[in-house]
Amino acid sequence: MDIQLVIRFFMWCTLLNVGLLLLSFLGFVVAGDFIYRMHSKWFPMSRETFNTVFYSFIGFYKILVFVFNLIPWIALLLVS
Repeated sequence: MDIQLVIRFFMWCTLLNVGLLLLSFLGFVVAGDFIYRMHSKWFPMSRETFNTVFYSFIGFYKILVFVFNLIPWIALLLVS
């Protein structure tokens, strides 16, 4: 396997995951009330709990993207 192929793989993984991260954050900012109403029908919880769970998810996802996509991509760029 060529190192350039692996670099492109991590580049696309990083771009797609960051795009998904931004899309989910913007969706929460723009339609947060709608998302809360939809989910509170299935899982009864207060708005504060929902905000805490959502921001925890976004933070955890961001850490995963950095550790498993961005850092390997930067490391491979530095090595090559």
